[in-house]
Amino acid sequence: MTRIVFCDTETTSLRPDRRAWEVGLIVREPGEDDREVSWFVNDRDLDLANADVMSLKIGRFYERHPQYRLDRESTGTDTETEYDALRLIEAITRGAHLVGAVPNFDADVLGARMRANGICPAWHYHLICVENLAAGWLNRHAAVLENREATIEEATRLRVLASPPWKSDDLSAALGVKVSAEDRHTALGDARFARAIYDAVTGRTT
Repeated sequence: MTRIVFCDTETTSLRPDRRAWEVGLIVREPGEDDREVSWFVNDRDLDLANADVMSLKIGRFYERHPQYRLDRESTGTDTETEYDALRLIEAITRGAHLVGAVPNFDADVLGARMRANGICPAWHYHLICVENLAAGWLNRHAAVLENREATIEEATRLRVLASPPWKSDDLSAALGVKVSAEDRHTALGDARFARAIYDAVTGRTT
């Protein structure tokens, strides 16, 4: 099995010129325990004048970024420069399959910022979207239920949940995956969310 990396970013906007202010990765190597890493990017590298306030609000930027939290002062020592963070991310993801909820969003921002910093992104070109996996699994399960008269109503419910446009929270709930509101829209929390969906679909129990 090749290395896979569950990935999520919190960004300054949804536009193509967005920047990642938080990155969370969970590295899964064959035969090893999963390893978690995350970074906050120093505000000098974020171009916040070009940020979208709603995007910052969703990720709770002003509550969680070490340089903007109101409960303490930060000298920036608990953040990384964008370049240093991206160099580490490139090394970790080199040759790996990126797994996430809509992982192209994260790959696009990381790839664009790597190239802007003179770094070549080198993860595997096959990205794995856990929402697609979940929708496929639920549709297949619905097909099985449709063959039993007593479960047709449940099959119909699953078909509706797994029909686009779908919501990740609905898909995960149908798989029995739960996540706290506090963890959602944090980079590492959403990487864990993606891992939980992936493991539920693939039947991994450890």
